[in-house]
Amino acid sequence: MPDTATQPRSAVPIDRTWDAASVFATIEEWEAALEGVVADLPALETLNGRLAEGASATLEALAARDDLIRRLGHVFVYAYLDYSVETTDQDAVARFGRAQTVYGQVLAAVAFIEPELLALGRDRLREWSDENTALAPYVHYLDDLFRRGEHVRSAEVEELLGQLADAHAGPYAVYSGLVDSDLTFADATGASSDTAEVTQGSIDGLLGSADRALRRSAWESYADGYRRVRNSLAANYATAIKMDVFSGRARRHESTRAASLSASNIPLEVFDNLLATFERHLPTWHRYWDVRAALLGVDELRPFDLWAPLGDPAPLTYEQCVDWICESLAPLGSEYVETVRRGCLDERWIDVYPNQGKMGGAFSAGAPGTHPFIVMSFDGTAVSLGTLAHELGHSMHSYLAWETQPQISSRYSLFVAEVASNFHQSLLRAHLLDVVSDRELQLSILEEAMANFHRYFFIMPTLARFEREMHERVERGEGLTADLLEGRTAELFGEAYGPSFEFDRERVGINWAQFSHLYAPFYVYQYATGISGAHALARGVLQGETGAAERYLDFLRAGGSAYPLDVLRAAGVDLSSPEPVEETFAVLAALVDKLEALAS
Repeated sequence: MPDTATQPRSAVPIDRTWDAASVFATIEEWEAALEGVVADLPALETLNGRLAEGASATLEALAARDDLIRRLGHVFVYAYLDYSVETTDQDAVARFGRAQTVYGQVLAAVAFIEPELLALGRDRLREWSDENTALAPYVHYLDDLFRRGEHVRSAEVEELLGQLADAHAGPYAVYSGLVDSDLTFADATGASSDTAEVTQGSIDGLLGSADRALRRSAWESYADGYRRVRNSLAANYATAIKMDVFSGRARRHESTRAASLSASNIPLEVFDNLLATFERHLPTWHRYWDVRAALLGVDELRPFDLWAPLGDPAPLTYEQCVDWICESLAPLGSEYVETVRRGCLDERWIDVYPNQGKMGGAFSAGAPGTHPFIVMSFDGTAVSLGTLAHELGHSMHSYLAWETQPQISSRYSLFVAEVASNFHQSLLRAHLLDVVSDRELQLSILEEAMANFHRYFFIMPTLARFEREMHERVERGEGLTADLLEGRTAELFGEAYGPSFEFDRERVGINWAQFSHLYAPFYVYQYATGISGAHALARGVLQGETGAAERYLDFLRAGGSAYPLDVLRAAGVDLSSPEPVEETFAVLAALVDKLEALAS
């Protein structure tokens, strides 16, 4: 496996980079496409005020908007992925900035459509839909629009809010530029005094080292890097929340949390039930800390031990991981499996290895008409195997939704997104525990499972508790400071770790700054609901329940054609109830049981 974590982009094998040319063959083609979107905005604006003329005018406006958004998706994906793999490339930075600006221009140009649709009234639009089958794809969209009607403002206000979209993207752009490009970290030092460079691309591998001194040094270096710019990051995050508060109030929502959940028609009780269930089951995590300490042979577990390897298998190759993932997905059918294999090995969906200037973490991104691309930093560990499976779950969700749905319903809600990704990991884990007999590899598989649960069922709910409080503080008119953000993060993680877990409060306290997810308001809680839905659906498939696999595929194909909770109910899980979260804590407890057995 190439070691490119601290090497330039040019060191990465071309066949393991994302296929930018499949979107635009050249930068000049991208330029022309961007300019074409801008050039077509005036034509759309000529339809402003004309929707009442009849179904044909309404359809013309909706089709023109869909076409602009589809083309904008290609422009944005190319710019964003190009930037994400080389955040220090100033030309890529500039292209991403231009794409964000055009995104705001498009939102402003289409802003008249929804107020005019609401003015037409539900009854007239239903009558037109009955008479004109071309409006059929918009039935759910129109129902949802009238559900949101009280929060849609006049055409003038909607246009202004659209124009603000570019400026509102500023805090995230500042955050990414600072932490992905400008932030530097001291080298980490291991037990034998060897040093290792700490970067966004290398930190995960260093925290997963068997050398405890190296883990500790890397964890401290990473935290200290963020702490050096804590005041700037705090001011930036406070600005992002103020923008969220402004947007929520502009649309007459009672809070930013209500605004965020309303977008997907999720009751507030879903959020509250999740956090209450999480807090009730914290003793399961406290039991895991004890087992992990025993397996690592340390007297006291520390935060830098949470990613330490439990097993010691040989490094995994990317190709081996693809094979295992494909084997595990067999219950979903040969067509599904071959699509995954083709995307991984032939069509270059995935930017596989780390390099200098590459964003930390992993994500799936694309748009109808492009591949569902993945950016990650594969390092040969079981955790990296799980990350690959996870992001492929997102990408196959997108692939099937885009293949099945028209533009208007091709985008699925964030609430269902994490179901597909964690479903893949659940199937992979079950397959490997069934076919692998080597104790070291079994430990690594369980370690991947616990790393996944730790991120989505421990860190994310803790951050959700933090996020709720910070938004409420800003809504009350309070100011946010670096000390406040750091102190409350440390206190909330302290509660979650439990009374016997010793930790460095300042370095744990900077955790809030290490997650870009907080710049998407009330996103993080959906990781925990997602993993709960995933395990419920995976159980039916793994047990061979009649129709379970096809129901799951229908869930992927549904995209945004219905409300998230309804799509999930049709697939077989009700996430409006706390029961799936309770059941997933039982899955977590069973994994801890397996580790206890291996420890003994």
